[in-house]
Formats: sequence, structure tokens, C-alpha cells
Amino acid sequence: MLHQERHEKILEQLKIKHAVKVNTLAKELGASESTIRRDINELDNLGLLKRVFGGAVSITGNIASEVTDVAERVLLNVKEKDRIAQYAATLISDNDFVFIDAGTTTEKMIDYIENRNVTYVTNGIVHAQKLVQKGFNVFIIGGSLRPMTEAAVGSAAIESIKQYNFTKCFMGANGVDIERGFTTPDISEAAIKAEAIRRSHVSYVLVDHEKFGRVSSVTFAGIEDASIVTNRAENPQYRQYTSIKEVDLEYGGRK
Repeated sequence: MLHQERHEKILEQLKIKHAVKVNTLAKELGASESTIRRDINELDNLGLLKRVFGGAVSITGNIASEVTDVAERVLLNVKEKDRIAQYAATLISDNDFVFIDAGTTTEKMIDYIENRNVTYVTNGIVHAQKLVQKGFNVFIIGGSLRPMTEAAVGSAAIESIKQYNFTKCFMGANGVDIERGFTTPDISEAAIKAEAIRRSHVSYVLVDHEKFGRVSSVTFAGIEDASIVTNRAENPQYRQYTSIKEVDLEYGGRK
């Protein structure tokens, strides 16, 4: 396949999926992974896509209505999410009753959790499995399973959450905006997030720096309803509305 044809195919895939992996493109286009990486670098330099760890994502504006699946979202800002997850895990204390939202950063957080004298509740299938494997006391929310994000959602899930009173919850978000608050693309997942925050004494939203100023389709909480854990917050205005922990400063400066 010619150089230009590969570029066109990569951009076509991004229009459909919004995110692509190097190894998947290499198989589909019959090229080596090193060739695909060079193609992605060239397209990134031309401003036609954004290069990320392990692949690429489409260029979008501030309104982010697209939904990507878990395999695609896990490619985004890997190092930043890891630092955020590591710090968030330290916020859990003995005797806490914790809700962990389905999401890639909250899933990574489980790798760093050490507290066994805690009860964990989640609507994430993979999250529940990882917590059980570590020997923790775990409850999983019942409801309809959403394949795109591997999360339990729906009216049964919301009713299940209503019986609990959490000391803390840890949530993911697709966007953070001063006026629109915390947002996500899916209505059913937004309802779960909103109810979990209402049932929590303290709420944390885990987001990387690129989520600031972005607005997705559905608001699940106002910016004042939760503290933010991020790798860095470049706009000081957000601190007027909620508390923010910048973990780049916690783990050796900005990278």
C-alpha cells in the first residue's frame, strides 16, 4: 500500500472510531508497526490527528459528544492517568465505604489500593474483578450491562446505589467546565455518577489536564460538587469553585 493510501486509511478509521491502535492498524494495512508510527507522526505534524501512547485519536473541538470504548480510552494520556490513580488511592482510609466509578483511570487506581479494612462498591465489571482478586470486600451494583464501557447502568443500578451512604466516591469524567460542571457522553452513566455523588460524603473526580474546558453531552454534577484530582490544572480560575490536587507536583514536578 502506498504512503498516501495509508494516511487516508488511518484518517478514515479515525472518523469512524475516534481512536486507533498502532498494532491494529499495522495488521489491517499490512504494514509494520514502525511504519504506522511514522505515518501517525507525520499526520500529527500536519494537524490531522493527535498522537497518543500506542496510537492516535481524532482532533475534536471543546464539545466532546463521541463515545469511545474501554480499549480505545485506555490509550489516552497513560502516564498522566497513572500518576492521578496512584495519588487517588492514597485518599482511601481504614473503615471507609467507597464507591468506585467505572472508567479507565479509576480502574488503574485499583492497582495502587492497599487498604483492606474498607468496603468497596462499584458498577464496573472489570473493577469488581480486580478488587476481588486483591482480596478486598466488594459489592457490585446490579443493572443493565453497557458493553461500550463495561459498566452496570439503568434504573436497577440507581435503585441499588440509593441504599448506600458512601464516605467517599471516585469518579471519571470526559469534561470539566466552570459553567457546565462535570460531563460525560452517556445519559445512563451520567445518572449513575450523579446518584453516587449524592450518596457520598466526599467526592473526587479524576481527570487529566486535557479534560479542563471540555464539555460533553450530559452534566452529572456541578464543579462545586466534587474535588478534582488531576496531573495539572493550568487555569487558576477553577480553584475558585472547588479544591484541586495537582499530582505532577506531588510526584516530582510537571512532566
